[in-house]
Amino acid sequence: MTTIIRTLVVAIALSVTGLHAQDFQGVATYKTHRDIDIKMDSTQVNDEMHAKMVEMMKKQFQKTYHLDFNREASTYKQEEELSKPQVGGGDFQIVVMGNGGGDDVLYKNTKENRYAELRDTFGKLFLIKDEIEPIEWKLESETKFIGEYQCFKATYTKMVEKPRVVVSTDDEEKESDLDKEPEMEERTVTAWYAPQIPINNGPDNYQGLPGLILEVHDGKLTIICSKIVLNPEEKVEIAEPTKGKEVSQEEYEKIMEKKAKEMQERYRPRKGQRDGESFSITIGG
Repeated sequence: MTTIIRTLVVAIALSVTGLHAQDFQGVATYKTHRDIDIKMDSTQVNDEMHAKMVEMMKKQFQKTYHLDFNREASTYKQEEELSKPQVGGGDFQIVVMGNGGGDDVLYKNTKENRYAELRDTFGKLFLIKDEIEPIEWKLESETKFIGEYQCFKATYTKMVEKPRVVVSTDDEEKESDLDKEPEMEERTVTAWYAPQIPINNGPDNYQGLPGLILEVHDGKLTIICSKIVLNPEEKVEIAEPTKGKEVSQEEYEKIMEKKAKEMQERYRPRKGQRDGESFSITIGG
């Protein structure tokens, strides 16, 4: 069955005319959102505050990105926002670990199998350079249309840390989840790709399929393409980022782990703090 699917995908890709020129390029717009499901003790948080927290966190992950691409490379960048969503205030604060700023940009070169990612982390610029890790996609037979493009389904499984939601209150004896070893779980990632756009690329860190990836479901994260412009009149410029402290992916993750512990200590209640004086949530990114 997999061989038949591959043959069909190749046939569709080759049947498309006008997309095989050397200067083939385009811009794809993606919308992202993340489901938020946090259960909290009603003695600590009333229904109104709980609803407000969930809404705040949803806004943190409702973003628009643009993927500028050609046959060999791409840049993935968040659309500039007029104002950033409110993430705290009053008696509580929400900290999203690993949530980058609007200046972040991910450059991928699928021909050379490498990437360079500029990330603004707590006001410091990092340039993460590393190889693109291959994804062992399984091509499925299911299809659907996304806009005018017939898309094919592909899946793969991976081991991930269970989402960490750390609630800090005035109870100093309560052990934080960040002090424990992370629990792992298996997750199936689903993508929908369009062979009519014959490039092996996609949004964020998803790539490696025989067609542009238009939709991704990865746990509670959903990425959906809302617009595609192929071969626009104005040439697409794909520039690899160069500024920032250069680190590998492994080095960056160690820095983030250290920062997570620092943030945990920063928001841990201090002795003598009165009940209800402060409340914070830290989400592991």
